Amino acid sequence: MNIATPPQVSTNTLRDAIVRHLCYSFGREPDFAGLEDWRMALSYAIRDHIADSWFRAAGTARREGAKRVYYLSMEFLIGRLLEDGIVNLGLVDQAREALAALGQDYDTVLADEPDAALGNGGLGRLAACFLESLSTLGCPAYGYGIRYEHGLFRQSFQGGRQIEAPETWLLQRHAWEFERPEALFRIGFGGEIEETGGKVLWHPAEHVDAEAYDTPIVGWQGKWANTLRLWSAKASDPFDLPAFNRGDFAAAAQPEALARTISRVLYPDDTTEQGRELRLKQEFFLVAAALRDILARFDKEHSDIRKLPEKVAIQLNDTHPAVAGPELVRILHDERSLPFEEAMEIARGCLSYTNHTLLPEALESWGEDLFGGLLPRHLQIADLIDNAHYEANPSRTQSMRADHQVKMGQLSFVMAHKVNGVSALHTELMKETVFSELHRLHPERIVNQTNGVTPRRWLLACNPRLSGLITETIGDGWVADLERLRELEPAIEDAAWRERFDAAKRANKVDLSNWMAAEQGVSVNPDAMFDVQIKRMHEYKRQHLNILETIALWQEMKDAPNADWTPRVVLFAGKAAPGYAFAKDIIRLINDVAAVLNADPETGDKLQVLFLPNYNVTLAERLIPAADLSEQISTAGKEASGTGNMKFALNGAMTIGTLDGANVEIREHVGAENFFLFGMTASDVTERRKVESHAAKAIEADPRLARALQAVRGGTFSPDEVDRYTHVADNIAGADYFLVASDFTEYWRASREADAAFRDPATWIRKAALNTARSGWFSSDRTIRGYMQDIWAARSYLSD
Repeated sequence: MNIATPPQVSTNTLRDAIVRHLCYSFGREPDFAGLEDWRMALSYAIRDHIADSWFRAAGTARREGAKRVYYLSMEFLIGRLLEDGIVNLGLVDQAREALAALGQDYDTVLADEPDAALGNGGLGRLAACFLESLSTLGCPAYGYGIRYEHGLFRQSFQGGRQIEAPETWLLQRHAWEFERPEALFRIGFGGEIEETGGKVLWHPAEHVDAEAYDTPIVGWQGKWANTLRLWSAKASDPFDLPAFNRGDFAAAAQPEALARTISRVLYPDDTTEQGRELRLKQEFFLVAAALRDILARFDKEHSDIRKLPEKVAIQLNDTHPAVAGPELVRILHDERSLPFEEAMEIARGCLSYTNHTLLPEALESWGEDLFGGLLPRHLQIADLIDNAHYEANPSRTQSMRADHQVKMGQLSFVMAHKVNGVSALHTELMKETVFSELHRLHPERIVNQTNGVTPRRWLLACNPRLSGLITETIGDGWVADLERLRELEPAIEDAAWRERFDAAKRANKVDLSNWMAAEQGVSVNPDAMFDVQIKRMHEYKRQHLNILETIALWQEMKDAPNADWTPRVVLFAGKAAPGYAFAKDIIRLINDVAAVLNADPETGDKLQVLFLPNYNVTLAERLIPAADLSEQISTAGKEASGTGNMKFALNGAMTIGTLDGANVEIREHVGAENFFLFGMTASDVTERRKVESHAAKAIEADPRLARALQAVRGGTFSPDEVDRYTHVADNIAGADYFLVASDFTEYWRASREADAAFRDPATWIRKAALNTARSGWFSSDRTIRGYMQDIWAARSYLSD
């Protein structure tokens, strides 16, 4: 089926729509409208056109009896949606001109939109890219998540420490959602199990209601739009009138307050039992509401529940939605009376699971007391699933129910018909490590789908200078077929073209420099190398390796201040989980180092350090186009894929990195000569950990490392509290599980190679441009085509 490109919209038509919404949707006359009013009016005018695509797509899916993809994720880091919609509809010029005619600045209006606080890092940004690519490819799909009132948290710094405050993104009006009060499902927790007449019934003791909010996600050229459906928790009985009449006003409101905790904050601190209980409640709330909604839609269009796998593909984004297996089996067996074995097979035919980590602590497990207390029937079903799997595979030695725990990674694997890794290396390591036995038992189940990013947001929209040069050089076909960037390679051999490429990069750096001066009060040199590490804070991502090398560089500069040093601006951004004390200490160390280095009159013009607060999608869109060097320095074998590494390369940044995650594939595509490689391989890491005192040996062999650690240990960056970072130095010099000390010397070497290359602009620019030209394979469109073919058996409805 071919769906026509939506008709073009004139500037005058868009201008009139903005004024109409300003007046009739928001009750404002143009002369009295504020910035938020103008932004909302523009958003509604754009939303009208997105809704047209949305309705057409939904109608096509219904008429065709399409198989739908349902993507379940605790995070959807969608960022701002206004520019996304304008770009994908091809209305940038019209929107800019329409606002100008109304006396408003386009960029100022767009900047007023808050980021939707629905995620933290790569997991959520990947989900957002996937939704946009599903729409671009015309594959009928829903994303299911939670409508967090406050998301993760708003990060600021006080005395260098991370300070967490609520992320109040919903205090402003949210332009993109449609409330769906008719899509309401009652979700239960706790209670008792009743066995009667051969049936098992669950009687929950507590209920909350899941209410749906829909956001349309439009694809490139507006040909198709899918739905992000977010669930908000409401009290089933929201108000206790007798308590209110007794004067106990707090008790009267308690049911609503308790219910709202489920959808209030992303990833509550799980260092307490109450936090763990809330997190499990969130996961089941998402899964139960999504499955009810999926089955309700299926029942409207089909009559035979046994055909569910033919019409429904459910993707579990990591282990957070793993309870979908037991819940779907419970519904099919307990409520729809299918035999247990058949219910398992139908559920497995629908479910597939993406693994995002090899870290044991991130492969969730729940104590049976907590799991059984909240979900008593699901604990029984997990045991039945485990027993059935064991009976079918008697050579199995590992159970999903070992040590009084319910292991969600094992459960996800057993209940999925396909399990995928997110880079070639990660997928092979899955087979060798966390799922080695399950892979032996089910050798056909694990497949690879290397991650990708949407080029619409992560090049076309966020880097208009570079994307404009690309389009001028090879046309705009690359936006929908990113591998056409290879057509740039002949132009890269032209010195004049490389100068234009370099001019685009420098202009982006000037923009970032001006923004940092205005927002952070720090002036930096845009001609310095912009060295950027923006990631969730975690020891395996090794922000402490980066700052340790920066300290060593500063010390060398002070020894030889007149040497030919390459000026660097070292930029960090990222949030540490509230309960992750060591990661928060790394943030504080970076800020303390920055305070010392930035004030040093000998080196301040050559080396600066900034930790930018409250990392989100919008900040990434500022940083990535301006970056010269992309820090991808995780301990080999620990980063499943990464997507920031792809965004940086696509925007013409060179990578310094280990052979970890998708770095391996990036290096293969852009060329080994255009990548600064260092460090151990995953197998080297395993062997090095076996060496007694491996960190002490590495420190003894490298005086630079020893001196940098001594500065950390000795209070150079915390003179008011000399032993503030002793434990950080002890960690690196002691157990050093993430092998900071052992990789330091190689990291120093690769960093100096990057310095030398940057001092030769002709060489650097060519390498950077080739990174852009050869990154086309890392499109999320390519990834989604792989899922559609290898996992979901889904098709596009944009063309036959």
